[in-house]
Amino acid sequence: MDDASPITRILQDKTPGDGSPVNSLLPIVYDELKRIAAAKLARESPGQLFNPTALVHEAYLRLVGPSLRDFENRGHFFAAAAEAMRRVLIDHARERGRAKRGGGMARVDLDTGLIDLDGGGPDDDLLAIDEALTRLEATNERKARLVKLRFFGGLTQSEAAALLGISRSTADNDWLFARAWLLDAIGGAA
Repeated sequence: MDDASPITRILQDKTPGDGSPVNSLLPIVYDELKRIAAAKLARESPGQLFNPTALVHEAYLRLVGPSLRDFENRGHFFAAAAEAMRRVLIDHARERGRAKRGGGMARVDLDTGLIDLDGGGPDDDLLAIDEALTRLEATNERKARLVKLRFFGGLTQSEAAALLGISRSTADNDWLFARAWLLDAIGGAA
């Protein structure tokens, strides 16, 4: 990612001024965040209470709050934004699960094709993926970050590879491994 981009300059500007960096940043990143949110929500199960605008707003509030955290550059910011969107959707899925079923989780049957790591599924599937992803992250953080960027952030393989600072072929290999690992982990989950 370009360290000279306007986004990176805003993120790295620590000088106090009249305009809040939070207010300066939002107009610049809003369209890209909305594109990522729309791509993710297009793969979610029908009946979502979120639309891309609501998801962007909720994730942005969680991401920056009243002031900007320390982000290294544009890539670091968008990776954090994808993670914030993931957390919003996971929290929402957990809340819906508690309201509908008293918090009980259903077994995910891979033979029915309910889980597709290139798309979204019902809330229970999303929670199963999140739990498996947390376990993957404990053993291989880069592969888990790639999945988060692709699955929850809606990025392409090339975009995710660039954000992670790895080659496209390494990203392809990591994606194949992570998919197989997650499908195996989800298949063994109760």
